[in-house]
Amino acid sequence: MKDNYKVLGDYIEPVDERNKDLSINNLLGVSISKRFIPSIANIIGTDLSNYKIVRTGQFAYGPVTSRNGEKLSIAFLNEDDCIISSSYSVFKVTDTKQLDPQYLMLWFSRPEFDRYARYKSHGSVREIFDWDELCQVELPVPNIDKQKDIVKAYNIISDRIELKRQINDNLEATAQAYFDSLFFPADEPDCTLADIAEVNPVRQLKKGEEARCFDMSTLPTNSCIPTGDEIKPYNGGVRFINSDTLIARITPCLENGKAAYINLLDDGEVAFGSTEYIVFAAKDTMPSSFYYFLIRNKYFVTFALQFMNGSSGRQRVSGDELASFPLVRPSAESLKAFDKIGSMVLEQMKENTDEIQKLKQLQEVITATLSSH
Repeated sequence: MKDNYKVLGDYIEPVDERNKDLSINNLLGVSISKRFIPSIANIIGTDLSNYKIVRTGQFAYGPVTSRNGEKLSIAFLNEDDCIISSSYSVFKVTDTKQLDPQYLMLWFSRPEFDRYARYKSHGSVREIFDWDELCQVELPVPNIDKQKDIVKAYNIISDRIELKRQINDNLEATAQAYFDSLFFPADEPDCTLADIAEVNPVRQLKKGEEARCFDMSTLPTNSCIPTGDEIKPYNGGVRFINSDTLIARITPCLENGKAAYINLLDDGEVAFGSTEYIVFAAKDTMPSSFYYFLIRNKYFVTFALQFMNGSSGRQRVSGDELASFPLVRPSAESLKAFDKIGSMVLEQMKENTDEIQKLKQLQEVITATLSSH
């Protein structure tokens, strides 16, 4: 063990407080992104008295790693008290003057910690990283002031990221409301999407040619800019260029809102992605911003879901079915008025997303350098 490293078990202890008086009904789970999230479990008629209570400032983790994307689900609660399934382990820092809980959470956020936890996991049917293994984790524990400085720097970046996300949310909501008011009047539809859009247009990309690949995980669910692409040889899949709009056509990705507007490629660049995408491109003089906000429209989403077919868990909709979406043919005046707003919003959201990605890289630098303290 390095001189400046300490054994985690000297700083934490387990907590097993049950919801016996049913005083808490805020049921949460822990995600592999290391956050507390609302539970999707159906608790109607469920006895919540045996669920574990997590108090503000405490941790919870799920010890199973074998079916968890090589990550340990662990999170720090900095909000109101909650309850979680008894399958989770709850613990706390015994002396916050020696070890700052948020500093500890930064250590748990490192990819190196996930690799360590996965390596140390054991079991036959399912592999777990148990309490004893957690207590054997070694980490640097500088003086508490240094820990707080590190946490403060990280949180400043986090606050900036959240601000940019909120700005994007507000921009998109404003543009969407304007779009809906312009293009969904009470008039009877007189055309279909196929009349005003190119559906799955042909884009040239040779087999084996290296290009940017945007797999399903890169598509956001409530924004427009995909992130996390990588360069790969093209071996099949949907191809697209700047100004194209993508929508996932398979369950549950479509229901979850996975979609994107492509405006981050170079001029003339062709990228590719999942075969489970449908691509919409501008037809004639239509502005490309129109299609992204169309697929985010609630009527369009409802329309798409009714065509889902296939075996359970693998249902999908076709491009032709989506192209049959009925709507009132947009007037040139309405399109011009909207594009002034829509194109500006999409560009601003791209710039904000770029900044968010750079800020995340700074956070990774902070967590990566923890081992040097």
